[in-house]
Amino acid sequence: MTTLLHLDASPRPGRSGTDEHGSHTRRLTDHFVTQWRRLRPGDAVMRRDIGARPPALTTVEWIQAAFTASDRHQPWMKEVLAESDALVQEVLDADILVLGVPMYNFSYPAAFKAWIDNIVRVGRTVDFDPSNPEDPFTPLLADRPRHAVILSSRGGFGMNPGGPLAHVNHLEASIRTALEFIGIERFHEIAIEHQEEGGERLEASIADALSRVDALVDELRRIREPVPACA
Repeated sequence: MTTLLHLDASPRPGRSGTDEHGSHTRRLTDHFVTQWRRLRPGDAVMRRDIGARPPALTTVEWIQAAFTASDRHQPWMKEVLAESDALVQEVLDADILVLGVPMYNFSYPAAFKAWIDNIVRVGRTVDFDPSNPEDPFTPLLADRPRHAVILSSRGGFGMNPGGPLAHVNHLEASIRTALEFIGIERFHEIAIEHQEEGGERLEASIADALSRVDALVDELRRIREPVPACA
């Protein structure tokens, strides 16, 4: 069985094409998960809506608790880390992370940054060895193949790799950096552009993104299906 983590970071509650002023990224993640369930109805899907309910920001109490050995945790430390522990466990359990992340001012929304800060945890998702100063960090999620599907939307256009505005796009690269640091190394990126412009170019971008989602679902489904043993 494959486990998906379906995460949305847009504060818009609805989906474009269905709800007025709905989110394009929610439309893409919903399309991905719907298509996946159609092909593999027995797989598990975890749902996390950080756009509606953003994770708590890191505080001095959180830092103190996170950097205290678990066998020395006081009751208040466990309470402070409870949400982070739940978010970490979802990532540990997932085989495919389906991340709906709109671009806000060249990168991702604050809610998604809070999620990153909660899941990059020494002792949970990455180890630190001060006795090895040249390579002190060991990712803990490299134990099995995990895929991150980054589904984004942008007001402008030309921000894909090689595009004229690729240099101002700090969204996908930043997500890859954080997730690679903890051991997730397989990435797939699809984005809708022309949102501010609207009209035919936006509709064409939406149609292209949905088609690419269909192709990606099929590709990942084939990767996840076991190869039949030879008779």
